Amino acid sequence: MARYQLFIEYVGTNFRGWQIQKTGLTVQGFIQKNLKKLLNEKIVLIGSGRTDAGVHAIEQSAHFDCKKKIRNLESFAKSINHFLNSKDVAIIKIKKRSNNFHSRFSAKQRIYKYVIFNQSSLPVIEKNRGWYLRKPLDLELMKKGAKKLIGSNDFSTFRSSSCNARSPIKTIKSIKIKSSKNKIEIEFKSKSFLQQQVRSMVGCLKYLAEKKWTLKTFEKVFKSKKRELCAPPAPSEGLFLKKVIY
Repeated sequence: MARYQLFIEYVGTNFRGWQIQKTGLTVQGFIQKNLKKLLNEKIVLIGSGRTDAGVHAIEQSAHFDCKKKIRNLESFAKSINHFLNSKDVAIIKIKKRSNNFHSRFSAKQRIYKYVIFNQSSLPVIEKNRGWYLRKPLDLELMKKGAKKLIGSNDFSTFRSSSCNARSPIKTIKSIKIKSSKNKIEIEFKSKSFLQQQVRSMVGCLKYLAEKKWTLKTFEKVFKSKKRELCAPPAPSEGLFLKKVIY
C-alpha cells in the first residue's frame, strides 16, 4: 500500500463540515468519492482534524492509502481537480509519504485564522469570508484579552458541549492580531483545539473589544470554566484553517 498526503483548499460555505455524516455534503466525503472514482478502489481519506460547517481551509492536510502507485502526482492532481473545482475544492499539492506519516497524529502545530470586517458597509466581494461587524472594535483591548489566552490552560469555557476531546487543557502557542483597511485578522497557533474553541474565543474577544465586558470580566469568564458564561461563538464563515505544521 502506498500513502499520499493531500494539501487541500476549500470554501466551506456549501458543506456540512469536513467529516462524513449520515446526510449532507461534506468535504471529506466529496473528495473521498472522487478519489475512489479515479483510482477505482475503496479509499479512506483521513484529515488533520475536523472543520465545522461553513469553515474554510487555506491548506487542510489529509492522507489516504491505495494499492496503485500514482506515477505522476502533478497529473493526478489536475485530474482530480477537474471533479473537485465545481464545488470550490482544490488539491494544491500531493506528496508521497511513508506509512509512518499520519495527517492527524503527526501534526505538531495547527494555525487557524479568523477574519472580521469592521466597517459600516457589508462586504460584497468577500461575502461569507468573514464576520461583518458595524460597531467599532477596540483593537488594543482585544490584544490585551488575547494575551490572557496564551499558554497551557483549561479552556472549558470555550468548549462545545458536543466536544469529544479527553481533556479541556490546551496550549495556545501564539495569538497574532493585525488590522488593515477595516479588516481584522486573528491568528491562533496550537497543537490542537477543542471543538468550537477558536470561534468561542473570538466571540469573547469581540465582547471585550465592544466594551460589553471589561478585561477583568473577560478573564473571570475564561477562568470560570463555565460554558454558559461564554459569549456567543463567532460565525463559521470567518474561520479558516490556515496551515498544519509537521
